[in-house]
Amino acid sequence: MNNRMNRRDFLKFAGSAATMAALPHFALAADNPSPKPNFVFILIDDMGWSDLACYGSRFHETPNIDRLARQGMRFTDAYAACPVCSPTRASILAGQYPARVGITDFIPGHQRPWAKLKVPRNRLQLPLEVETIAELLKEHGYATACIGKWHLGTGPQFQPDRQGFDTVVSNKSPQVRNQNDKFVTGYTDSATDFIQANRDRPFLLYLSHNSVHIKLEAPQWLIDKYQNKPKPPTGVNNPIYAAMVEHLDSSIGRIMAKLEELKIADRTVVIFFSDNGGLYQAYGGYRGQRAIVTTNAPLRDEKGTLYEGGIREPLIVRWPGVVKPGTTCSALVSSVDFYPTFLDIAGVKSNPNHTLDGESILPLLKQTGTLKRDAIYWHYPHYHHSTPAAAIRQGNYKLIEFFEDGRVELYNLKTDISEKNNLAAKMPQKAAQLQKKLAAWRKSIGAKMPTPNPDFDPARAHEWLRRQRSSPRK
Repeated sequence: MNNRMNRRDFLKFAGSAATMAALPHFALAADNPSPKPNFVFILIDDMGWSDLACYGSRFHETPNIDRLARQGMRFTDAYAACPVCSPTRASILAGQYPARVGITDFIPGHQRPWAKLKVPRNRLQLPLEVETIAELLKEHGYATACIGKWHLGTGPQFQPDRQGFDTVVSNKSPQVRNQNDKFVTGYTDSATDFIQANRDRPFLLYLSHNSVHIKLEAPQWLIDKYQNKPKPPTGVNNPIYAAMVEHLDSSIGRIMAKLEELKIADRTVVIFFSDNGGLYQAYGGYRGQRAIVTTNAPLRDEKGTLYEGGIREPLIVRWPGVVKPGTTCSALVSSVDFYPTFLDIAGVKSNPNHTLDGESILPLLKQTGTLKRDAIYWHYPHYHHSTPAAAIRQGNYKLIEFFEDGRVELYNLKTDISEKNNLAAKMPQKAAQLQKKLAAWRKSIGAKMPTPNPDFDPARAHEWLRRQRSSPRK
């Protein structure tokens, strides 16, 4: 496209030579009396909004994450850009809504060939032409690591090392040993090693855990602890799931301890987030049963839906000296906001050829201002735990539009966080206004819509086919 794009192509495909090319940038930065901040982005798989003690759980024990919240800012209204993993992960790394990237379902996605609608094709990899936050920070002297789950493309040409990450550790890496703990120990070991090795230069650590996603597995001593722990009278109290949550909490404690040990905590921004809402049930079976795993209450529903239980996430940001400890923020924040926030904090300009849908939340972190946008959006034209739909939240009002029958649901989340009272019939003008705004947004980003299915069979509409992993369904 231009010299900058040629540089990006060089970074993507030149391997170790590109890494060496980045070193002179660091050599200059090392003499800077105000080094760029480090970033530790911790992403949990399928963790629900109410899975943490600091977000209301009365059964799970999360002392390290709770401490992180006391030391930083806890967000009450933070959202994943999609109710499933791959699109949210794409939104984080690209700073774009999933509909713009083209990844609108988890990779590879589900197939319901006899459903009422034929869903649009889901892109099976993060496009190489997308400039990730890792690539841009790497160009400005940052060491970059992707440790853990990727889920943004298969095959060697679509791995994290082609998207700006110098250090890549996955569940197939030899240093990660599965000790029946969803790789938590191995990933954390690798993360602390990376922090140790790069303590004297700015770094981006993208630590993406496979846990707390099913299948359920955790150290037995932790499982025993929760099996013997008195249960609160309400809620879901699965001892293995609770053990998984606490095991992750211990991992976060180790990361924080390493930053303190190396005396770099004051120049490290730590972000804790989840990719989508919690999953109620281990549908694949658990010890011969379909175990109830968790609850997102008081939020409605679960992963795979556009109700609050599918998209509202725990978000905590700690940045000593900048973010006031023990603060809470109720502003609307989306996963598309992390990319511009990182750039803002690092003092790096975005590529004018790369559209950013997010907005820097630095004014919220500093408590110096508000965000300029007035709404956030979702487009999930796929079948999962619900039917194809889209949604918009503007202020306290949220509208969901279902594509099978065109119905809309309108909720005031300030007074009805559980989405029990559909106001669409009582407030038709408000519903129409939000529906029009949602349609205009879809058009502006080229969102692909489902179409009538010529093979629709009401008797078989509920049936699923095996997932197709090699190529998208035509």
